[in-house]
Amino acid sequence: MPNVRLFSLIQKVKIFLLPFAVVPLLFSQRIDIAITQFKLNNGLNVILHEDHTLPTVSVNVWYHVGSGSEKPGRTGFAHLFEHILFEGSKHVPEGMFDRWLEEAGANNNGSTTEDRTNYYEDLPSNALELALFLESDRMGYLLDVVTPEHVDGQRDVVKNERRQRVENQPYGRISIALPELLYPSDHPYSWSVIGSMDDLSAATEEDVKEFFRDFYGPNNASLVVAGDIETDEAKKLIEQWFSDVPRGREPPRDIIQTPSLKIEKRVFFQDRVQLPMIHMAWHTPALFADGDAELDMLASVLSDGKNSRLYRRLVYEMEAAQMVEAYQSSKKFSSTFNIFALAKPGYTLDDLDEVIFDEIDKVKQEGVTKRELERAMNKYEASFFRSLELLGGFSGKANQLNSYYYFTGKADYFNEDLDRYRSVSNTELSDVANRYLPWGRRVVVSIVPEGSPESAAMNSTEIHPK
Repeated sequence: MPNVRLFSLIQKVKIFLLPFAVVPLLFSQRIDIAITQFKLNNGLNVILHEDHTLPTVSVNVWYHVGSGSEKPGRTGFAHLFEHILFEGSKHVPEGMFDRWLEEAGANNNGSTTEDRTNYYEDLPSNALELALFLESDRMGYLLDVVTPEHVDGQRDVVKNERRQRVENQPYGRISIALPELLYPSDHPYSWSVIGSMDDLSAATEEDVKEFFRDFYGPNNASLVVAGDIETDEAKKLIEQWFSDVPRGREPPRDIIQTPSLKIEKRVFFQDRVQLPMIHMAWHTPALFADGDAELDMLASVLSDGKNSRLYRRLVYEMEAAQMVEAYQSSKKFSSTFNIFALAKPGYTLDDLDEVIFDEIDKVKQEGVTKRELERAMNKYEASFFRSLELLGGFSGKANQLNSYYYFTGKADYFNEDLDRYRSVSNTELSDVANRYLPWGRRVVVSIVPEGSPESAAMNSTEIHPK
Protein backbone atom coordinates (compact mmCIF):
# COMPACT_ATOMS: atom_id res chain seq x y z
CA MET A 1 0.00 0.00 0.00
CA PRO A 2 1.50 3.38 -0.93
CA ASN A 3 2.54 5.78 1.85
CA VAL A 4 -0.13 8.42 1.23
CA ARG A 5 1.03 10.78 3.97
CA LEU A 6 4.65 10.78 2.75
CA PHE A 7 3.53 11.29 -0.87
CA SER A 8 1.44 14.27 0.22
CA LEU A 9 4.43 15.83 1.97
CA ILE A 10 6.63 15.34 -1.08
CA GLN A 11 4.10 17.10 -3.29
CA LYS A 12 3.74 20.03 -0.92
CA VAL A 13 7.40 20.85 -0.41
CA LYS A 14 8.71 19.33 -3.64
CA ILE A 15 11.26 17.11 -1.94
CA PHE A 16 12.20 14.27 -4.25
CA LEU A 17 13.66 11.51 -2.13
CA LEU A 18 16.05 10.12 -4.71
CA PRO A 19 19.57 8.90 -3.93
CA PHE A 20 21.82 11.85 -3.08
CA ALA A 21 19.02 14.36 -3.64
CA VAL A 22 19.34 17.76 -2.01
CA VAL A 23 16.34 19.44 -0.42
CA PRO A 24 15.71 22.78 -2.17
CA LEU A 25 15.63 25.95 -0.13
CA LEU A 26 12.37 25.90 1.81
CA PHE A 27 12.48 29.22 3.63
CA SER A 28 12.00 31.95 1.05
CA GLN A 29 9.77 34.27 3.07
CA ARG A 30 11.03 37.53 4.53
CA ILE A 31 11.33 37.78 8.30
CA ASP A 32 9.16 40.32 10.07
CA ILE A 33 10.16 40.86 13.70
CA ALA A 34 8.64 44.13 14.86
CA ILE A 35 10.66 46.12 17.37
CA THR A 36 10.46 49.41 19.22
CA GLN A 37 13.68 51.23 20.11
CA PHE A 38 14.41 54.19 22.37
CA LYS A 39 17.23 55.57 24.48
CA LEU A 40 17.11 56.80 28.07
CA ASN A 41 18.77 60.06 29.07
CA ASN A 42 21.58 58.12 30.74
CA GLY A 43 22.47 56.53 27.39
CA LEU A 44 20.89 53.09 27.81
CA ASN A 45 19.71 51.70 24.47
CA VAL A 46 16.44 49.76 24.75
CA ILE A 47 14.88 47.35 22.24
CA LEU A 48 11.38 45.92 22.75
CA HIS A 49 9.74 43.07 20.86
CA GLU A 50 6.23 41.73 21.45
CA ASP A 51 5.66 38.00 21.07
CA HIS A 52 2.49 36.69 22.70
CA THR A 53 3.02 33.06 21.72
CA LEU A 54 3.63 32.07 25.33
CA PRO A 55 3.17 33.93 28.64
CA THR A 56 6.91 34.36 29.03
CA VAL A 57 9.41 37.17 28.64
CA SER A 58 13.17 37.40 28.19
CA VAL A 59 15.22 40.25 29.61
CA ASN A 60 18.61 40.42 27.91
CA VAL A 61 21.39 42.87 28.78
CA TRP A 62 24.59 43.34 26.83
CA TYR A 63 27.49 45.31 28.24
CA HIS A 64 29.73 46.34 25.38
CA VAL A 65 32.84 45.08 27.11
CA GLY A 66 34.75 41.82 26.88
CA SER A 67 38.26 40.56 27.34
CA GLY A 68 39.22 42.68 24.32
CA SER A 69 38.64 45.77 26.49
CA GLU A 70 41.35 44.71 28.93
CA LYS A 71 45.01 45.65 28.97
CA PRO A 72 48.14 43.47 29.04
CA GLY A 73 48.88 42.63 32.65
CA ARG A 74 45.26 43.17 33.66
CA THR A 75 43.45 40.35 31.91
CA GLY A 76 40.44 38.37 33.08
CA PHE A 77 38.53 41.38 34.46
CA ALA A 78 35.51 41.08 32.15
CA HIS A 79 35.03 37.43 33.02
CA LEU A 80 35.60 38.21 36.71
CA PHE A 81 32.79 40.76 36.59
CA GLU A 82 30.50 38.25 34.95
CA HIS A 83 30.72 36.43 38.28
CA ILE A 84 30.72 39.45 40.60
CA LEU A 85 27.47 40.77 39.12
CA PHE A 86 25.63 37.75 40.49
CA GLU A 87 26.78 38.42 44.07
CA GLY A 88 24.27 41.10 44.98
CA SER A 89 24.01 44.89 44.82
CA LYS A 90 22.90 47.75 47.06
CA HIS A 91 19.25 46.67 47.29
CA VAL A 92 19.73 42.96 46.57
CA PRO A 93 21.32 41.01 49.45
CA GLU A 94 24.06 38.53 48.63
CA GLY A 95 22.60 35.24 47.42
CA MET A 96 19.16 36.66 46.72
CA PHE A 97 19.61 37.43 43.02
CA ASP A 98 19.33 33.79 42.01
CA ARG A 99 16.95 32.87 44.82
CA TRP A 100 14.32 35.47 43.93
CA LEU A 101 14.47 34.50 40.27
CA GLU A 102 14.18 30.80 41.07
CA GLU A 103 11.15 31.48 43.25
CA ALA A 104 9.55 33.30 40.31
CA GLY A 105 10.17 30.31 38.02
CA ALA A 106 12.95 32.00 36.06
CA ASN A 107 16.14 30.82 34.39
CA ASN A 108 19.14 33.13 34.19
CA ASN A 109 22.76 33.06 33.13
CA GLY A 110 25.63 35.16 31.80
CA SER A 111 28.60 34.81 29.48
CA THR A 112 31.70 36.68 28.37
CA THR A 113 33.52 36.80 25.04
CA GLU A 114 36.29 38.93 23.61
CA ASP A 115 33.70 41.53 22.54
CA ARG A 116 30.82 41.62 25.03
CA THR A 117 29.34 40.43 28.32
CA ASN A 118 25.68 39.42 28.44
CA TYR A 119 23.09 38.40 30.97
CA TYR A 120 19.57 37.12 30.56
CA GLU A 121 16.52 36.22 32.62
CA ASP A 122 13.80 34.07 31.07
CA LEU A 123 10.71 34.22 33.25
CA PRO A 124 6.90 34.32 33.36
CA SER A 125 5.67 37.60 31.92
CA ASN A 126 4.03 38.60 35.19
CA ALA A 127 7.49 38.63 36.80
CA LEU A 128 9.02 41.08 34.31
CA GLU A 129 9.40 43.83 36.88
CA LEU A 130 11.53 41.60 39.10
CA ALA A 131 14.09 41.09 36.34
CA LEU A 132 14.15 44.81 35.50
CA PHE A 133 14.71 45.68 39.15
CA LEU A 134 17.55 43.17 39.51
CA GLU A 135 19.32 44.23 36.32
CA SER A 136 18.98 47.95 37.05
CA ASP A 137 20.25 47.55 40.60
CA ARG A 138 23.44 45.77 39.62
CA MET A 139 23.98 48.21 36.76
CA GLY A 140 23.68 51.25 39.01
CA TYR A 141 24.51 50.14 42.52
CA LEU A 142 26.95 47.25 42.39
CA LEU A 143 30.02 49.08 43.67
CA ASP A 144 28.13 50.14 46.81
CA VAL A 145 28.54 46.63 48.17
CA VAL A 146 31.70 45.28 46.48
CA THR A 147 34.30 44.52 49.13
CA PRO A 148 37.76 42.95 49.02
CA GLU A 149 36.10 39.75 50.23
CA HIS A 150 33.73 39.79 47.22
CA VAL A 151 36.61 40.25 44.82
CA ASP A 152 38.77 37.58 46.47
CA GLY A 153 35.90 35.11 46.58
CA GLN A 154 35.05 35.44 42.90
CA ARG A 155 38.72 35.60 41.96
CA ASP A 156 39.12 32.15 43.49
CA VAL A 157 36.02 30.91 41.64
CA VAL A 158 37.42 32.10 38.31
CA LYS A 159 40.81 30.56 39.03
CA ASN A 160 39.16 27.24 39.81
CA GLU A 161 37.12 27.52 36.61
CA ARG A 162 40.33 28.07 34.67
CA ARG A 163 41.87 24.97 36.25
CA GLN A 164 38.82 22.85 35.39
CA ARG A 165 38.10 24.15 31.88
CA VAL A 166 41.59 24.93 30.63
CA GLU A 167 44.49 23.50 32.58
CA ASN A 168 42.94 20.15 33.51
CA GLN A 169 40.76 19.74 30.43
CA PRO A 170 42.16 17.54 27.65
CA TYR A 171 43.36 19.83 24.85
CA GLY A 172 42.12 22.79 26.94
CA ARG A 173 45.38 24.72 26.84
CA ILE A 174 44.91 25.34 23.12
CA SER A 175 42.63 28.23 24.17
CA ILE A 176 45.64 29.82 25.89
CA ALA A 177 48.23 29.04 23.25
CA LEU A 178 46.34 29.96 20.08
CA PRO A 179 45.62 33.65 20.79
CA GLU A 180 49.24 34.30 21.72
CA LEU A 181 50.41 32.69 18.47
CA LEU A 182 47.91 34.47 16.23
CA TYR A 183 48.09 38.02 17.58
CA PRO A 184 50.85 40.42 18.65
CA SER A 185 51.10 40.87 22.42
CA ASP A 186 49.44 44.30 22.39
CA HIS A 187 46.40 43.15 20.42
CA PRO A 188 43.24 42.75 22.57
CA TYR A 189 42.62 39.25 21.21
CA SER A 190 46.09 37.99 22.17
CA TRP A 191 44.97 36.64 25.55
CA SER A 192 42.21 34.24 26.51
CA VAL A 193 38.83 35.43 27.78
CA ILE A 194 39.36 33.77 31.14
CA GLY A 195 42.62 35.68 31.71
CA SER A 196 45.89 34.64 33.24
CA MET A 197 46.41 33.37 36.78
CA ASP A 198 49.13 35.95 37.40
CA ASP A 199 46.92 38.85 36.30
CA LEU A 200 43.98 37.64 38.38
CA SER A 201 46.24 37.29 41.42
CA ALA A 202 47.78 40.73 40.96
CA ALA A 203 44.49 42.62 40.53
CA THR A 204 43.58 44.87 43.44
CA GLU A 205 40.09 45.79 44.55
CA GLU A 206 40.60 49.29 43.11
CA ASP A 207 41.79 47.87 39.76
CA VAL A 208 38.57 45.92 39.52
CA LYS A 209 36.36 48.86 40.51
CA GLU A 210 38.03 51.13 37.95
CA PHE A 211 37.29 48.59 35.24
CA PHE A 212 33.61 48.63 36.25
CA ARG A 213 33.48 52.44 36.22
CA ASP A 214 34.97 52.48 32.72
CA PHE A 215 32.70 49.97 31.05
CA TYR A 216 29.52 49.05 32.96
CA GLY A 217 27.49 52.22 32.76
CA PRO A 218 24.12 52.35 30.96
CA ASN A 219 25.71 54.35 28.13
CA ASN A 220 27.81 51.27 27.30
CA ALA A 221 24.95 48.79 27.45
CA SER A 222 21.84 47.71 25.58
CA LEU A 223 18.69 46.15 26.99
CA VAL A 224 16.28 43.89 25.11
CA VAL A 225 12.91 42.91 26.52
CA ALA A 226 11.12 40.41 24.31
CA GLY A 227 8.06 38.27 24.72
CA ASP A 228 4.60 38.58 26.21
CA ILE A 229 4.66 42.31 26.87
CA GLU A 230 2.65 45.41 26.06
CA THR A 231 5.16 47.81 24.58
CA ASP A 232 3.90 50.97 26.30
CA GLU A 233 3.71 49.29 29.69
CA ALA A 234 7.17 47.73 29.31
CA LYS A 235 8.59 51.13 28.36
CA LYS A 236 7.16 52.69 31.53
CA LEU A 237 8.64 49.95 33.70
CA ILE A 238 12.06 50.32 32.09
CA GLU A 239 12.00 54.08 32.58
CA GLN A 240 10.95 53.55 36.20
CA TRP A 241 13.78 51.17 37.05
CA PHE A 242 16.66 52.38 34.86
CA SER A 243 16.26 56.16 34.60
CA ASP A 244 17.92 56.78 37.98
CA VAL A 245 21.01 54.73 37.06
CA PRO A 246 23.83 57.27 36.67
CA ARG A 247 25.50 57.61 33.31
CA GLY A 248 28.96 56.03 33.32
CA ARG A 249 32.26 57.23 32.01
CA GLU A 250 32.81 57.29 28.30
CA PRO A 251 34.57 53.94 27.72
CA PRO A 252 38.11 54.13 26.36
CA ARG A 253 38.25 52.99 22.74
CA ASP A 254 41.56 52.02 21.19
CA ILE A 255 42.26 51.80 17.48
CA ILE A 256 42.54 48.08 16.72
CA GLN A 257 45.00 47.15 14.02
CA THR A 258 44.09 44.34 11.62
CA PRO A 259 46.46 41.45 12.39
CA SER A 260 48.30 39.46 9.77
CA LEU A 261 50.65 36.49 9.61
CA LYS A 262 53.68 36.70 7.31
CA ILE A 263 54.90 33.16 7.97
CA GLU A 264 53.68 29.73 9.01
CA LYS A 265 54.12 29.02 12.74
CA ARG A 266 54.40 25.34 13.66
CA VAL A 267 54.51 24.55 17.39
CA PHE A 268 53.56 21.74 19.76
CA PHE A 269 53.03 21.10 23.42
CA GLN A 270 52.64 17.96 25.49
CA ASP A 271 49.45 17.33 27.44
CA ARG A 272 47.61 14.61 29.35
CA VAL A 273 45.81 13.29 26.27
CA GLN A 274 45.54 9.92 24.57
CA LEU A 275 45.33 10.97 20.92
CA PRO A 276 47.45 13.63 19.22
CA MET A 277 45.53 16.59 17.83
CA ILE A 278 46.39 19.07 15.09
CA HIS A 279 44.80 22.52 15.16
CA MET A 280 45.41 25.07 12.41
CA ALA A 281 44.17 28.65 12.20
CA TRP A 282 44.24 31.58 9.77
CA HIS A 283 43.28 35.25 10.12
CA THR A 284 39.97 36.01 8.40
CA PRO A 285 37.53 38.95 8.07
CA ALA A 286 35.61 40.28 11.05
CA LEU A 287 32.02 39.37 11.86
CA PHE A 288 29.62 40.63 9.16
CA ALA A 289 32.49 41.77 6.93
CA ASP A 290 32.77 40.54 3.34
CA GLY A 291 33.99 36.95 3.37
CA ASP A 292 32.72 36.09 6.86
CA ALA A 293 29.55 34.31 5.70
CA GLU A 294 31.39 32.62 2.84
CA LEU A 295 33.90 31.15 5.29
CA ASP A 296 31.05 29.92 7.50
CA MET A 297 29.66 28.09 4.49
CA LEU A 298 33.07 26.71 3.58
CA ALA A 299 33.43 25.32 7.10
CA SER A 300 30.08 23.55 6.68
CA VAL A 301 31.14 22.03 3.36
CA LEU A 302 34.36 20.79 4.94
CA SER A 303 33.14 19.24 8.17
CA ASP A 304 29.41 19.59 8.91
CA GLY A 305 27.89 16.13 8.71
CA LYS A 306 28.97 12.71 7.47
CA ASN A 307 28.83 13.80 3.83
CA SER A 308 31.19 16.74 4.37
CA ARG A 309 34.55 16.55 2.67
CA LEU A 310 36.90 16.18 5.62
CA TYR A 311 34.60 13.95 7.67
CA ARG A 312 33.91 11.62 4.76
CA ARG A 313 37.56 11.27 3.86
CA LEU A 314 39.34 11.29 7.23
CA VAL A 315 36.76 9.66 9.51
CA TYR A 316 34.68 7.46 7.23
CA GLU A 317 36.89 6.36 4.32
CA MET A 318 40.43 6.37 5.73
CA GLU A 319 39.44 5.90 9.41
CA ALA A 320 42.46 8.08 10.14
CA ALA A 321 40.78 10.60 12.46
CA GLN A 322 38.63 10.22 15.54
CA MET A 323 36.98 13.53 14.68
CA VAL A 324 37.51 16.59 12.49
CA GLU A 325 35.92 20.02 12.61
CA ALA A 326 36.23 23.29 10.71
CA TYR A 327 34.71 26.56 11.88
CA GLN A 328 34.85 30.30 11.38
CA SER A 329 35.33 32.01 14.76
CA SER A 330 33.83 35.42 14.05
CA LYS A 331 34.61 38.46 16.22
CA LYS A 332 34.13 42.21 16.04
CA PHE A 333 37.61 43.25 14.91
CA SER A 334 39.15 40.11 13.49
CA SER A 335 38.15 36.48 13.00
CA THR A 336 39.94 33.18 12.56
CA PHE A 337 39.23 30.12 10.44
CA ASN A 338 40.04 26.94 12.31
CA ILE A 339 40.39 23.24 11.53
CA PHE A 340 41.28 20.57 14.07
CA ALA A 341 41.44 16.80 13.96
CA LEU A 342 42.36 13.95 16.31
CA ALA A 343 44.55 11.22 14.81
CA LYS A 344 43.71 7.56 15.34
CA PRO A 345 46.49 5.08 16.12
CA GLY A 346 48.41 4.19 12.98
CA TYR A 347 48.17 7.70 11.52
CA THR A 348 50.25 10.80 12.15
CA LEU A 349 49.35 14.46 12.38
CA ASP A 350 51.28 14.95 9.15
CA ASP A 351 48.93 12.45 7.51
CA LEU A 352 45.95 14.51 8.63
CA ASP A 353 47.59 17.76 7.59
CA GLU A 354 48.22 16.34 4.11
CA VAL A 355 44.58 15.33 3.62
CA ILE A 356 43.32 18.70 4.89
CA PHE A 357 45.74 20.42 2.52
CA ASP A 358 44.49 18.30 -0.36
CA GLU A 359 40.79 18.96 0.28
CA ILE A 360 41.20 22.71 0.68
CA ASP A 361 43.40 22.80 -2.39
CA LYS A 362 40.58 21.17 -4.37
CA VAL A 363 38.22 23.90 -3.22
CA LYS A 364 40.74 26.54 -4.25
CA GLN A 365 41.12 25.09 -7.71
CA GLU A 366 37.68 23.63 -8.45
CA GLY A 367 35.23 25.24 -6.01
CA VAL A 368 32.46 23.12 -4.51
CA THR A 369 29.54 21.36 -6.13
CA LYS A 370 26.03 22.75 -6.34
CA ARG A 371 24.89 19.90 -4.14
CA GLU A 372 27.43 20.75 -1.44
CA LEU A 373 26.48 24.42 -1.49
CA GLU A 374 22.76 23.67 -1.27
CA ARG A 375 23.28 21.23 1.58
CA ALA A 376 25.25 23.83 3.53
CA MET A 377 22.61 26.49 2.86
CA ASN A 378 19.77 24.18 3.90
CA LYS A 379 21.52 23.39 7.18
CA TYR A 380 22.19 27.03 7.86
CA GLU A 381 18.62 28.11 7.09
CA ALA A 382 17.14 25.34 9.24
CA SER A 383 19.33 26.39 12.16
CA PHE A 384 18.56 30.07 11.59
CA PHE A 385 14.80 29.56 11.65
CA ARG A 386 14.94 27.17 14.59
CA SER A 387 16.64 29.90 16.62
CA LEU A 388 13.77 32.27 15.79
CA GLU A 389 11.39 29.86 17.51
CA LEU A 390 13.30 30.43 20.75
CA LEU A 391 12.70 33.58 22.77
CA GLY A 392 15.43 33.63 25.39
CA GLY A 393 18.65 31.99 26.43
CA PHE A 394 21.91 32.50 24.60
CA SER A 395 20.47 31.76 21.14
CA GLY A 396 16.91 33.09 21.08
CA LYS A 397 15.45 36.23 19.54
CA ALA A 398 16.17 38.49 22.53
CA ASN A 399 19.88 37.76 22.44
CA GLN A 400 19.99 37.98 18.64
CA LEU A 401 18.41 41.44 18.71
CA ASN A 402 21.12 42.56 21.10
CA SER A 403 23.83 40.96 18.98
CA TYR A 404 22.65 42.61 15.77
CA TYR A 405 22.37 45.97 17.49
CA TYR A 406 25.89 45.78 18.90
CA PHE A 407 27.68 44.49 15.82
CA THR A 408 25.72 46.22 13.05
CA GLY A 409 23.84 49.09 14.68
CA LYS A 410 20.57 47.60 13.38
CA ALA A 411 18.68 45.38 15.81
CA ASP A 412 16.34 43.90 13.18
CA TYR A 413 19.16 42.73 10.91
CA PHE A 414 17.62 39.28 10.39
CA ASN A 415 16.89 39.54 6.66
CA GLU A 416 20.23 41.14 5.82
CA ASP A 417 22.04 38.48 7.81
CA LEU A 418 20.22 35.62 6.11
CA ASP A 419 20.78 37.22 2.69
CA ARG A 420 24.54 37.12 3.32
CA TYR A 421 24.37 33.35 3.22
CA ARG A 422 21.70 32.97 0.56
CA SER A 423 23.82 34.93 -1.91
CA VAL A 424 26.98 32.82 -1.51
CA SER A 425 28.12 31.22 -4.75
CA ASN A 426 30.44 28.36 -5.64
CA THR A 427 32.96 30.81 -7.03
CA GLU A 428 32.99 32.84 -3.83
CA LEU A 429 33.89 29.78 -1.74
CA SER A 430 36.84 29.16 -4.02
CA ASP A 431 37.81 32.83 -3.80
CA VAL A 432 37.80 33.01 0.02
CA ALA A 433 39.75 29.76 0.27
CA ASN A 434 42.43 31.18 -2.01
CA ARG A 435 42.47 34.58 -0.36
CA TYR A 436 42.25 33.72 3.33
CA LEU A 437 43.68 30.20 3.68
CA PRO A 438 47.24 30.43 2.34
CA TRP A 439 49.44 27.56 3.47
CA GLY A 440 52.42 29.77 4.22
CA ARG A 441 50.54 32.10 6.63
CA ARG A 442 48.86 30.00 9.28
CA VAL A 443 49.39 28.72 12.82
CA VAL A 444 49.68 24.94 13.20
CA VAL A 445 49.57 23.58 16.76
CA SER A 446 50.13 19.93 17.67
CA ILE A 447 48.88 18.70 21.06
CA VAL A 448 50.61 15.39 21.77
CA PRO A 449 50.53 12.84 24.62
CA GLU A 450 53.06 13.44 27.37
CA GLY A 451 56.32 11.71 26.60
CA SER A 452 55.61 11.57 22.85
CA PRO A 453 57.08 14.76 21.37
CA GLU A 454 57.96 12.82 18.22
CA SER A 455 54.25 12.61 17.33
CA ALA A 456 54.06 16.36 16.69
CA ALA A 457 53.63 17.57 13.13
CA MET A 458 56.83 18.05 11.16
CA ASN A 459 59.07 21.04 11.95
CA SER A 460 57.19 21.96 15.14
CA THR A 461 58.85 23.83 18.02
CA GLU A 462 57.83 22.97 21.60
CA ILE A 463 56.03 25.62 23.64
CA HIS A 464 54.71 25.66 27.21
CA PRO A 465 51.33 27.41 27.46
CA LYS A 466 50.78 28.92 30.90
